[in-house]
Amino acid sequence: MLEIRNLHARIAEDGTEILKGVDLTIEAGKVHAIMGPNGSGKSTLSNVLAGKDDYEVTEGSVLFKGEDLLEMEPDERAAAGIFLAFQYPVEIPGVATMTFLKAAMNAQRKARGQNELTTPDFMRLVKEASGKLQVSQEMLRRPLNVGFSGGEKKRNEILQMTLLQPSLCILDETDSGLDIDALRLVAEGVNALRGPERSMLVITHYQRLLEYIVPDVVHVMSKGRIVKTGGKELALELEKSGYAEFVDAA
Repeated sequence: MLEIRNLHARIAEDGTEILKGVDLTIEAGKVHAIMGPNGSGKSTLSNVLAGKDDYEVTEGSVLFKGEDLLEMEPDERAAAGIFLAFQYPVEIPGVATMTFLKAAMNAQRKARGQNELTTPDFMRLVKEASGKLQVSQEMLRRPLNVGFSGGEKKRNEILQMTLLQPSLCILDETDSGLDIDALRLVAEGVNALRGPERSMLVITHYQRLLEYIVPDVVHVMSKGRIVKTGGKELALELEKSGYAEFVDAA
């Protein structure tokens, strides 16, 4: 599904190198988690994969389904099946959530050579998905993320992910700002999307998220590199001992 080899990337504005040789392979149907201290490069990796232009790749390669991801524009990456759930979802005043959802779905369908959804079909899909995530009709009528609580913003992103059906879901600190009830609801939405043809990359500081979204593989990232890989038990080890050992190793 995703193959990253010796990936180096820096901040475009000032040239500060953040990623310093990332190697990572994610197989179809697998959930990988990346943990690590602040400043280790976790969010930078997610932004580079999504194509955010704040970063410049200086070395290495990224293949997604055998295609060169780094040659794709952000909208092409989305149409190919990559979805990034942001740590801090942005507010878009003046754009109703329903309008945004329909535009996003139809833009991807058009890029894939599919017909646009009719209004009745779109409404049916949204009603079914929003009910499971407790996204109310009132939320859907409001401008995108404007005035939403942290939990509402994250549920809205999982709703987008559910409707767009990506092949690779990148969750950048989805647990940030969530209370335990919101975390459980968001995790249930994520787990409902797990399947043999869909992979996930879950980025988090804390093991608690991984109690709900149980990964197949856990990686530790420090100083721009992945310094250790293991099973789900590695997250428990990190919860007990912290990251100091891995920071020193990096």
